[in-house]
Amino acid sequence: MGTIKQFIKIIYAVSILSGTIIGVGLFSLPYITLKAGFWVILTYLLVLGGLVILVHIFFGELALVTPDLRRLPGFAKIHLGSWGEKIAFLSAILGGFGAILAYLIVGGEFLAEILIPVFGGSYLIYTLFYFAIGALLIFWGVKAIAKIEFWGLIGFFIILILIFLRGKSLINIENLFLTFKPEMKNLFLPYGPILFSLWGAGLIPQAEEILGDKRKILKKVIAISILIPILVYLFFIYLILGITGGQTTESALTGLKVFLGDGIVSLGLFFGILTTFTSFIAIGLTLKNIFCYDLRISKNLSLVITCFVPLILFLLGIKSFIPVISFIGGVMLGVDGILILLMYKKLRPHRKIFIYPLILIFLGGIIYEVIYFL
Repeated sequence: MGTIKQFIKIIYAVSILSGTIIGVGLFSLPYITLKAGFWVILTYLLVLGGLVILVHIFFGELALVTPDLRRLPGFAKIHLGSWGEKIAFLSAILGGFGAILAYLIVGGEFLAEILIPVFGGSYLIYTLFYFAIGALLIFWGVKAIAKIEFWGLIGFFIILILIFLRGKSLINIENLFLTFKPEMKNLFLPYGPILFSLWGAGLIPQAEEILGDKRKILKKVIAISILIPILVYLFFIYLILGITGGQTTESALTGLKVFLGDGIVSLGLFFGILTTFTSFIAIGLTLKNIFCYDLRISKNLSLVITCFVPLILFLLGIKSFIPVISFIGGVMLGVDGILILLMYKKLRPHRKIFIYPLILIFLGGIIYEVIYFL
């Protein structure tokens, strides 16, 4: 009986980490593959996948020796001091704004794709509706969002299998290789989105807590939890790009209607809305708590800042999904990666020769993404 309980703990820890990692970044990958080429994407997934596993394992080691369940700023304060904490807070806040904006862009688009044919209207109206419901739920502080997110993800996987069964006769393997010689600017395009799509460091302390007395296998849990998304992403690229080819859209699902009709695609869009919406709320709640509890800002003002900064950015015209997640992945998560490596260097000073090249990779990514975004 004890063995079964231990196994359930491991499965739950893996599902929490993998389920958090698989998010809105998934929808960008078929379009990016179309632009950069399949072999380029595969190389990025393998190389960045290895890098992310390594950095997450380092953070896992930090979690094992750091008391209590803390967020990254708490770790940074203990291991780097107040300057590290401040940078971590800034990264968390800007990254949170960017992530909410990305979910707003894609979630609003999915909602509009379903409802415009029925009720008419514009993309802006449905994006504002999506935003208003999310802001209300962030204000109320929904407790069961993690469970809804998990089952929403399971539902989305079921829909992907149904799309595969419905469209397998339309899958053309040659569509994966439409781009043999990508433009130079597109060779670096996958960096930010793939880093965004594979990152889940924030949930590692929670996974450690779930494992309890099985903490010693945290490294294996981390590796498995990142390998699962890589396999899911490769299947998603094969499925979407294999069907839609040159007509693949930035958010993946909307381009399927031409090939599969409204029925199955609308169901996919519904679960796409659910997965983006639950993440929108989860990130919103985390960001609101940072303002409220860490920065001592009033609850109402915390809510206003959390929700309305991304909305204002959207209304100002920042509506392109891929540049947004590229910036968050390459810059904000790059900063987080550097902080983790600097903390790990203090924990394991004899490995600093090994750590510096990894810091240079993140620094190079930050510089590229800032230039690309601007």
